[in-house]
Amino acid sequence: MDFFSLNFNGLWASITGYINDIANNPFRLIIFILDILIVGYIVYKFIRSARNSRVWQLLKGIVLILIITILSGIFEFRILNWLLTIFTTYGVIALMVIFQPELRRMLEQLGTNKFTRFFGIGLEKNLETKTKEDIYKVVIAAKEMSNSRTGGLIVFERDIQLNDIMDTGVKIDADVSPQLIVNLFVPKTPLHDGAVIISKNKIAAAACILPLSDDKNISKGLGTRHRAALGISRETDAIAVVISEETGKISIAKDGTLIADLKEEALKNILIKNLVTKQFGNEQNSKKHVPKLFNHKKKSIKNIKSEDNEEKNEKH
Repeated sequence: MDFFSLNFNGLWASITGYINDIANNPFRLIIFILDILIVGYIVYKFIRSARNSRVWQLLKGIVLILIITILSGIFEFRILNWLLTIFTTYGVIALMVIFQPELRRMLEQLGTNKFTRFFGIGLEKNLETKTKEDIYKVVIAAKEMSNSRTGGLIVFERDIQLNDIMDTGVKIDADVSPQLIVNLFVPKTPLHDGAVIISKNKIAAAACILPLSDDKNISKGLGTRHRAALGISRETDAIAVVISEETGKISIAKDGTLIADLKEEALKNILIKNLVTKQFGNEQNSKKHVPKLFNHKKKSIKNIKSEDNEEKNEKH
């Protein structure tokens, strides 16, 4: 009995067991339906996650091999069936080694706080508003750095924690402000070289060292900052904002993909979509309450403090 026959027989035994139990106890029908729904949900989430990574192309090849293996067993192509069965049995171990970063990322996401947010555990009422305010401040800082051709790399931590990355830099633990972000990247200062990590609505660390992407398809015109942004976005679910020192262009790295040459409004919208809408599931509210500092494109960092005070007074 080969590997697939053994597993198929086990699956069929489980289904027939359910059928027999339902005949004796109708309540087992609810358990059977829940079982099917849970399995379907897991498969759906896995496929959806895989479509955004390089695993997707591999999965299509694996499905084709599985179909050929099953057909070779049905038509009794014994040598081919034996070869494919051996390949699939030991190929699982090889795939775990080859795609270790992707698998680690998927497993890390299982341990995140998504489930606690689903049940409303530990979610502060003003967390969504605070995240949007932090995004606005980062966009203002990025725009100011772009105008002055100051290189920068700002990383937003999401569900996968970046504690090991923060340990490579200097702990800051300060509130997010455009003035501080710009100051951290002033050339020839101790903390300008490296990445700033924003975690839990704080500037957690600066001068952090990020893993560089080893993708050979990356344009040779991209510097170390862009490769670092792609590297951290590929190994984790973090989003990185890059400001080019040479051109002043602003880019975003997300899921191993670089979105280049963004304007102020586009940068804000992408960050809100990924850090607010997907995080809190409230797309309509995420489009509301855009601070006044975005109503005029030529606002300076010096005007932020006074406008923030005006906004607070209007609320009261």
